[in-house]
Amino acid sequence: MKQPIQTAAAPQAIGTYSQAIRCGDTVYLSGQIGLDPATMQLVEGIDAQIQRVFQNLKAVAAAAGGSFDHAVKLTVYLTDLSHFARVNEIMSMYFTQPYPARAAVGVASLPRGALVEIDAILNLA
Repeated sequence: MKQPIQTAAAPQAIGTYSQAIRCGDTVYLSGQIGLDPATMQLVEGIDAQIQRVFQNLKAVAAAAGGSFDHAVKLTVYLTDLSHFARVNEIMSMYFTQPYPARAAVGVASLPRGALVEIDAILNLA
């Protein structure tokens, strides 16, 4: 049975999706962009967007009863793959070893003109 996860500490869904869905011990976190949950406006600059994305994901993980320690997979979407090094640097502030599995994908564009989007899968077992 799937259970939707919702928190005001992360941006509200701007489409037909849930912030996350829990199914048993697995939580699927929808992609987050650098929206400030208080204003629903995109923060400016790649560093600020990466930080905001991780803060948003962390808030949704907490609402699901988890943390980044439970992350088993991330997918990073970047409009410019030259920003990948910054993702690595900032990610190290939020995650410890063993790091989750991860993929990085270069994309033509993201919602609202975002520079980065990241989704995650948690295992709470």
